[in-house]
Amino acid sequence: MKLSLVLVSTGAAIALVGCGSSQSTAEPTSASTVFERPADVLYGHIKSMIRTGDDFEMRFDPAWWLSGVAAQRAALEDTGSSDVPNDYYTVEEGHRLLTFAVLRDADIQVLTGAAEHTSISPAELVEIVAGRNPKHRRLFEPDVGFWIQIGEKYPNPAVRLYQQYQP
Repeated sequence: MKLSLVLVSTGAAIALVGCGSSQSTAEPTSASTVFERPADVLYGHIKSMIRTGDDFEMRFDPAWWLSGVAAQRAALEDTGSSDVPNDYYTVEEGHRLLTFAVLRDADIQVLTGAAEHTSISPAELVEIVAGRNPKHRRLFEPDVGFWIQIGEKYPNPAVRLYQQYQP
C-alpha cells in the first residue's frame, strides 16, 4: 500500500490526512519524500498597498477564520455564548501588520455582489484600499477580509487575493 500525506491549510486550521490505495504493491516511502509543503493561505484584512517598481507591496493584518468546534469555543470565550450564527467566527489576535510582495499579475477577486466576484488588477486594488474606486465598480463589501495565497519561492509574494463574502 502506498501512503501519501496531504496537508490542508485554511489559514486557521491544519490537518494531516493519510490516503491509501490497495492497488499499489510498491513499498511505502518515508514521509519526507512524499510530504510537500503547500502554499500558505491566510485570512485577514489589507491595511495598505503600494506600488514598488514593477510589483506591489501589501501590509496585511491576519486573523483566524474558524468554523466548527473551534469557532464555538472561541465565541464562548469571547462573548459568553457558543452561538455561531453563520457557521464561522473570526478571531483578531492583535493587529500586527505583515508585509507581502504582490506580483503585478496576481489573481485578485473582489466582491461586486453577494456571490459575485470580479477580477481586478493590483493597481486598481491599490486605489480601492486607499478609499478610491477608479472604475466606479459596485463594491459589495469593500471592508471585508481577503484570503491570500502566498507563493513558495522567495520573495514569497501574494499570488492570489480573494475577497471573502460575509453574511
